[in-house]
Order: sequence, then C-alpha cells, then structure tokens
Amino acid sequence: MIGLMRRRWIGLTVVVLCACTTTPHTGTTQAARPARATSGNATLAAWNDTPAERSIVDFVTRVTTPESKDFVSRADRIAVFDLDGTLWPEQPAPVQLVFTLQRVKTLAARHPEWKRQEPYRSILRGNLKNVAGSGDGGSMKLLAATHAGMTTDSFASIVHDWFDSASDPRFNRPYSGLAYQPMVELIAFLHANGFKTYIVSADNTDFIRAISQSMYGVPPDEVIGSTVRYQYGMTNGTATLTRLAQVETLNDGARKPQTIQALVGRRPLMAFGNSDADLPMLEWTTSGDGPRFAALVHHTDAQREYAYDRAARTGKLDKGLEEANVKGWLIVDMKDDWRTVFKGEDAGAAAAK
Repeated sequence: MIGLMRRRWIGLTVVVLCACTTTPHTGTTQAARPARATSGNATLAAWNDTPAERSIVDFVTRVTTPESKDFVSRADRIAVFDLDGTLWPEQPAPVQLVFTLQRVKTLAARHPEWKRQEPYRSILRGNLKNVAGSGDGGSMKLLAATHAGMTTDSFASIVHDWFDSASDPRFNRPYSGLAYQPMVELIAFLHANGFKTYIVSADNTDFIRAISQSMYGVPPDEVIGSTVRYQYGMTNGTATLTRLAQVETLNDGARKPQTIQALVGRRPLMAFGNSDADLPMLEWTTSGDGPRFAALVHHTDAQREYAYDRAARTGKLDKGLEEANVKGWLIVDMKDDWRTVFKGEDAGAAAAK
C-alpha cells in the first residue's frame, strides 16, 4: 500500500492486446462459431463484431470443445484480470485512491488537528502535489487513518457505504456503475464456459472483495490483491480481526505471478491487463505449454472514457505495445471494439454522448 499509493498519487495529474495461443488458428478442429458471442444466457453484446471479439470467442470455443486438439479440462480453465484500467477506470485517479482521499474529508470533522498536519492538510486544501511528496510516511498515515484500526467487517461496511453514495464527477454515475460492460460480459461468458476467474490487482484485497461479486460476479475468494496485516482478538466473546497499518504484500508487477501461483497453484490459461505493470502476469500466462491467451486494455476513447498509453503517469502502456508487435499479439481498440463502455449504458445513447 505504501509504495503503491505514492506511485498513484503521482499519477493524479481497451486496444485489447490478445496474446494468442502457441498453436496457429489454421488446421485446428473446433465447433462452429456462433453468429454472436453467446453461451447460455451469457453474451458479448457490448462488444462490436470485430477481430477482437471473434478472437476471444474462437479461443474459448477451441479450448472448451472436447473434439478440439486444444481442449483444456475445466480444472485448468483459469482466467485472471487486473482491476484498475482493465475492469473499471483508473483516470484521473484509481478508485481506491479516490476512496482514500474522500475518506480523509469525511473523517476530518473528528480530527481538527488534521488542518495543521500533513498529508491531511494538503488533502483538505486540494493540494495533491504536496500529498504526492509526502512519501512513505504520508502513505502510512493515510493507511492508518482510512484503512486500519477497524475490524474487517467494519471496513467492508465502510466500503459498501461509500460505493452506495459516492459518484464520479465526470460521468455523473456512482462508482459502482463504472464497471466496463464488455468486461463484465466477458467474465460471465467465461463462467458460462467453465472458467474460474480471478481479479488480480495492486489494490487492497478487502477493498475489492467488498464489490467484486456485485459488480463483476467474481466471489471474494477469487480476489488476489495487496494485503495488510491483521490482529486477532476477542470483543465481548466474539472473535475479531482488526486491520493494522502494516503492509503484508504489495501485489503489483512481478509480484502478480507469484501470488497467483501461491494462491491458485495453476498457471492461467487467459490473462487480461492494461498497463506495463501487468506484463509479468501476461508473460507468465503465455509462457505455458499449449493454448494461451492474454490481453491488454488500451484506452483510446477520449469521448466515452479516456485516451492514454505511452506518456501516461498512471496506467502507462509503453513496453506492452512493443511486446505486442514482437510476439504477434492481436491489438483490439476500445474505441472501435466496444459498443458500450459502462455497465447499464445504452449503446445508442453512449454513441451520441
């Protein structure tokens, strides 16, 4: 959380790259592809009918068709997803950072001394440049004030309440409504085809778990994020775990493959990210034997969302674009390949907007 928050403060100011299989498409036995990507009640209606959508469906068809030489058993159908910038926006700031900053403002009435103490004073004054300069010491203070000193149940309740009331000012919709509809459909499509999906993020595990089921259909036990330490205790005869202001694991970059291996025990079959920080997870996924698929969400739609890549200070995608060319990954454009962006958004209204 410490280094993570510092890096993301600096960043305050989906080409989906699909790493296909190690075996070519030609000459592969597979079932006929449906006219639209459907499986039971799962459909990819928010995706345009483009090579990106077709490559996803073709891959899933090949690995789930028993007669296919690329058939993969259910036990090995593992798909992993980054969160920020992959399943919801990370600009102009990641959602958890917004939660943290707003949480400081909510608690300020109980702490009049914060008007004189950093980094709280700068947050209350809206001076985020000073907040970014507060370093690890400032991060620890914010962690203690907004994420620690409470039971796990209390923290989950706080997160739920925030998502129920807080809204994104640009899109004028609650943060709970910022899930990317194409990715929500993709996760449901994979579930319908026997995949187990995991959210693998640098955000705090408990923060993600509070909304993973309702927003993405991903249960809490399939969330792998950064962790803090807990203190066990008894309160009125009830066992509790209290969150401490101590970081256990920062789940970012090369750490992601390590935590996937530690907690899942299988190399993923599919991986989805959006920035250079996700490359280790995608590289590890596609280095396995047999068919593999990886994707990077490249933000190219400044009208409906944001457009950024190589020069971005948050969610930078530079090396990933180079790897796409070298490894022959498919490039799918968010602007061209997503019919809608946000969950519950009408396609026609979104286009007009």
